[in-house]
Amino acid sequence: MQKKFVPVMITPFNLKAQIDLGMVEHLIHFYLDAGVSGFFANCLSSEMYSISEDERLALTRHVVECVNGRVPVVATGSFGLTIEDKAEFTKKIYDTGVDSVIMITGHFANIDEPDSTLLQRFEKLFSLTHDIPLGLYECPAPYKRIITPEILQTLLATNRLVYHKDTSCNVENVRAKLAVTAGSNLEFYDAHTPNAVASMQMGAAGMSSISGNFYPEVLVWLCNNVNDESKQEDVRWIQSELQRVDPLIHIAYPLSAKYFLQLRGLPVRTISRAHALELTPEQKQTLQQIHRDFEGWCDRLQIRHSVPATELGA
Repeated sequence: MQKKFVPVMITPFNLKAQIDLGMVEHLIHFYLDAGVSGFFANCLSSEMYSISEDERLALTRHVVECVNGRVPVVATGSFGLTIEDKAEFTKKIYDTGVDSVIMITGHFANIDEPDSTLLQRFEKLFSLTHDIPLGLYECPAPYKRIITPEILQTLLATNRLVYHKDTSCNVENVRAKLAVTAGSNLEFYDAHTPNAVASMQMGAAGMSSISGNFYPEVLVWLCNNVNDESKQEDVRWIQSELQRVDPLIHIAYPLSAKYFLQLRGLPVRTISRAHALELTPEQKQTLQQIHRDFEGWCDRLQIRHSVPATELGA
């Protein structure tokens, strides 16, 4: 089965720190031109905790309209103080036209609460959202709640889950979860780029990592070739390269991604609500070197990496 790369979308802002919907549309064309298989809108990379409820809805609706059914779109919906609030916002996000609504696991139990509490709250959420297709997201914020294989199996038995974004960063944990999901309709995506090859070769549907906001074409190439016996030398090589730079691109993210896209010719401003500081000269130099590395990767793997032309608006 063909593996899929699904980017976790960044949110571009204009000079007034408002969402730049025109640039969102340009980014969508950039991702689609790279060959992505879907979009994860309204996620941590989108600075979802730094935008309002109305902005989350408007942003997600705009993504759905721009994508226009070419690939699936998912978005986070588990916002609100109570389970009833989360269910209501889940309905609102689903009404934007997304294919499924993603639940942040850390939203359903505090860090010191047991899995039994988490299950009870998920059960209530499921009952309040009828037949809306749902997914899980082990988001690092407010804290990273890793789902055990046993909990995943219990939730999967409800027949409500179609998507899982895993951030356990542990190959054996991924292996155990994939064993639970085998034969189900759930699509399993690894968020940890260094695990990409191992998880996909074990059966994951694909990957969904922040590295796709730097070089989505490379991740698409990896998904397309991960199981090609004739390409395994290149697969291992690019996996090691991606693993080498992965800690570096996380520094000052998502500003790092916005600056990198500028290096690639995309006029995305380095304005962020989630990260207030400017990039340091040293951080910029590191990203400039990774950009040179990226061009070398594309040369070796024969990857086209042009950027659609646009003008920087006000």
